[in-house]
Amino acid sequence: MRMFGAGSRPGRPPVSRDQVLTVPNVLTVVRFMGVPLFMWLVLGAREYGWAVLVLGVMGCTDWVDGYVARRFDQMSELGRVLDPAADRLALLAVALTLVLAGVVQWWYLMALVVPDIILGTASLFYFRNHPDLPVSRVGKVRTALLLVGTPLLVLSKLPIGGAAAYLVLAWVFLALGLLGHWIAGYNYFWAIVRKGRGVRSGRRAEDDGDARGSGEVRR
Repeated sequence: MRMFGAGSRPGRPPVSRDQVLTVPNVLTVVRFMGVPLFMWLVLGAREYGWAVLVLGVMGCTDWVDGYVARRFDQMSELGRVLDPAADRLALLAVALTLVLAGVVQWWYLMALVVPDIILGTASLFYFRNHPDLPVSRVGKVRTALLLVGTPLLVLSKLPIGGAAAYLVLAWVFLALGLLGHWIAGYNYFWAIVRKGRGVRSGRRAEDDGDARGSGEVRR
């Protein structure tokens, strides 16, 4: 079974529908609802073991909702926007929690936030809204690496054998994930710029056409 694109049917292009209440969308919401539970387990109860379990479930739902959407034709326009947004917000919220708990330093959170701020600013400048770009393969790999590295990092804080090995392995995944995050951010930035320039050129052409049409009518 493939890790990426699992559930796709060869020869059948994906179809996005105007649906809200779908199984993938529900799973996405459930995944994001795991964030406050994780925050309480780490900052309040200090139950790192249960926090690892919650992260594991959140990571699994990230894969499952995509599989269900493709396998059972439940892809939706809302899901195309909601799923990557939930992933990004969850990763940032989890990173903030780990910073507040003293598990990671502030630079880790900033390494995640800065590219998102740049992309958000570019999106608002060109579209005043979401740019509606497809998720890239680099972006998918980035998310997978961070979703694996984060629970390993929390696991390394437990008084168990091999904690040092978990710590090293966690930072291997997280370092690669952060590198992928910046590469994906760079690619998305230029994709936003190219699409935004095309949209603006199209609008100017329409405005020029409307202006010429109005001039002809007045004559």
